[in-house]
Amino acid sequence: MDFPCWDPVLFDIPGLPIDIRWYGLMYVVGFVCGQWILVRLAKERFWPVTAQQAADLVVYLVIGVMLGGRFGYALFYDQGLVDPIKILKVWEGGLSFHGGLAGVAIASWLYARKVKAPWTKIADACALAVTPGVFAVRFANFINGELYGRVTQNGVGWAMQFPTDPRAQDLMRLSDAWTMRDRELCIQYAFRRASWEDIEGKLSASDVEGRPIDWERVRPSLDWEAIRDQVPFRHPSQLYEGIGEGLVLGVLLFVVWRLTRRHALPSGWYAAIFLFGYSAVRFALEYVRQPDAQFGPTGDVLLGMTMGQTLSTLMVVGGLLILMLSRRRCLLPPPGAGGASLSR
Repeated sequence: MDFPCWDPVLFDIPGLPIDIRWYGLMYVVGFVCGQWILVRLAKERFWPVTAQQAADLVVYLVIGVMLGGRFGYALFYDQGLVDPIKILKVWEGGLSFHGGLAGVAIASWLYARKVKAPWTKIADACALAVTPGVFAVRFANFINGELYGRVTQNGVGWAMQFPTDPRAQDLMRLSDAWTMRDRELCIQYAFRRASWEDIEGKLSASDVEGRPIDWERVRPSLDWEAIRDQVPFRHPSQLYEGIGEGLVLGVLLFVVWRLTRRHALPSGWYAAIFLFGYSAVRFALEYVRQPDAQFGPTGDVLLGMTMGQTLSTLMVVGGLLILMLSRRRCLLPPPGAGGASLSR
């Protein structure tokens, strides 16, 4: 299949360093969908808050996702982002799902203390609300051409050639010293999605280290049709993850919620189902996802597992802890039981 090569920038805002990108827009879509689900669940009395309080949770989640996702990416994947300036440039990408999940856990715990509700019920509501956002963000990863899969064997009919593939980048003479936007514009020209006149005025005069760039020398190499036969086919693992982690897992949780609508599962079980389901899908798909370059050709981090598999294993541990906490709450006697006076 042909990679569609949409421009990662949806709207270019003249004069500003920040544009409206598909990546950022998909986060907005995820939060909007999540808020709608949280409010709906509150009206259904799935969790003990009002509709207004349910909407307020989204503010906590936005902060938790962005801070947790960014610090998680810096901790697990790119320690160079510890730089206080670089870590603020979220528009350049670099958010970790597992870090964002940790941020959501902390944010929801703080919210639970504020509204005086059991944290496990808050976690259940978040689990039911998060999957549309997962699906949307994986779609944005696909548009960006990032997090692509491993090179495929012959016969995989849906395999794709990505212009962000290292081989394609070398053939088009795209440099890591250029800004991300310069590389994106060159790819748009190489795919004939934009003319040279469209992009020439938007290209930087120099690279990130201040060295001048001779774009006229670069221009002849920006021809996708001339190099595509030399670019390997890869699994579109972003789509696999969006379908598995977002769509399929979301439908599963929705079905479980519908079946248990009148007799809800014990507090924390929906969150545990999400953790188990996501970790199973992510663990399996790591076998077709391209390993992170900083961890070597195989991507092994611990006991033959990739970083994604390692962190997904920790999610399973988290799910088990939630089930243990839920069981402990069920075994506790209700307030006042056992020592109550019989006098009136």
